[in-house]
Amino acid sequence: MDDGSTYTVRTGQDKAGGRIDRVLAEALGHLSRSRIQALIAAGCVRAADGTPVTDAASKVRADDVYTVAEPPPVPAEPQAQAIALDVVYEDAHLIVIDKPSGLVVHPAAGHAEGTLVNALLHHCQGSLSGIGGVTRPGIVHRLDKDTSGLLVAAKDDATHQGLAAQFARHDIERAYKAVVWGAPNPDRGTVTGNIGRSPSNRKKMAIVTRGGKPAVTHYSTDRVLPARMALVDCRLETGRTHQIRVHMASIGHPVVGDPLYGGGASRLGGGVDPSLRQFITELEGQMLHAYLLGFSHPITQEHLRFSSNQYIKIKQLTDILDNL
Repeated sequence: MDDGSTYTVRTGQDKAGGRIDRVLAEALGHLSRSRIQALIAAGCVRAADGTPVTDAASKVRADDVYTVAEPPPVPAEPQAQAIALDVVYEDAHLIVIDKPSGLVVHPAAGHAEGTLVNALLHHCQGSLSGIGGVTRPGIVHRLDKDTSGLLVAAKDDATHQGLAAQFARHDIERAYKAVVWGAPNPDRGTVTGNIGRSPSNRKKMAIVTRGGKPAVTHYSTDRVLPARMALVDCRLETGRTHQIRVHMASIGHPVVGDPLYGGGASRLGGGVDPSLRQFITELEGQMLHAYLLGFSHPITQEHLRFSSNQYIKIKQLTDILDNL
């Protein structure tokens, strides 16, 4: 079994002041600059004292020493893994899962295994549609890693095509619970704006004036909570990447626990109950749960509608707030 390779690079005097990704790519001819950047992002490049390099644009000095750990190659196709699933509904054509927070939907950079796809391959014994490609069998739509809730996957191509057509026509019923910072005013409304990749940060999405895809989110406030928070219900007409997170942040109410869009613990301010501060500080991911999913079964034409009350983190937070 290939365990990967580790390389040591000492920078020469002539490389002082150069970008680390360029210097390492030149020293290790078989690794491209983009591959070096990916290894840096994955924490595989370290300085002599063992400190991970985090910025591909950082400058090197003469006689710096770096180790580059190249992971072993991974199979092109995801492997079945016995990962427990909360199955809400299943028949010969599709399966509905209540996904926990922290579970990645399909293999991608940094998540080659341990994903929902790996679990589905094991549970469904490989019987998943192939339209999504070898790394995304059965996957019709996605939830962010740290968003919990309902997701449907297709076991055959006809079901996949039928579900995908409903998503394209915006015929799928989807609703989410979210805890946001601040109390929206008005307490209900609609947020619109094309969503595309942020021009200033490629890891983020943003409302853009050029390009992007149209996005519509309807929100209503369920409860105004203590500590300047609110529980809101968000219903989607469209399903863009990070849509609720981007739209709620755009109106000044980012989702609690979402530092990517301004919803981190820094919003707490001073004089906060210690138990609340600890909970928010230790949160891993945004307080967002896909609690409602409805669609027409592509094969039987039966209307299916599912709800989930497994928004554990949201309940934990509201319990703390209610006891302040």
